[in-house]
Amino acid sequence: MLNEYIGHGTDLTILQMSMRAIVVFIIALSFIRLGRRAFGMGSSFDTVIGILLGSILSRAVVGASPFVPTIIAAFIIVIIHKLLAWLSVHFRMFGKIVKGEAILIYKDGKLIEQSLAKFFITENDFKESLRHACNTTDTGDIKEAYIERDGRISFIR
Repeated sequence: MLNEYIGHGTDLTILQMSMRAIVVFIIALSFIRLGRRAFGMGSSFDTVIGILLGSILSRAVVGASPFVPTIIAAFIIVIIHKLLAWLSVHFRMFGKIVKGEAILIYKDGKLIEQSLAKFFITENDFKESLRHACNTTDTGDIKEAYIERDGRISFIR
């Protein structure tokens, strides 16, 4: 009966692909609720999970892979994400490896050139972030700036 509604293989009708899309949407929403953090923040770690889930679940919708094993594979990715996140919380060094850490790029009126170069940030990028984040072009109020794990620049006045 399941085969009748969701089909088998890549030879799917419009109705079967639509049913797959609905089922995968509900499953993806459930998985996102399980790994909610991944979709609320923008670290590399979380972005990779989002890309993998999208890629794997799309195969289930279009019938490029068997439906149930594809859903199970996506669920395994969510479990791995949870496990790595748990390990990152409990083991600081592991967290630094998996998630990275904020890096100082500006301190007491001076840009830290080696930090900027490491992340391919130009002085113009820095100034653009300053305008966006602080609505100013004056660095006089800025004590420190960091490149955050998600790639954004944050400023400490």
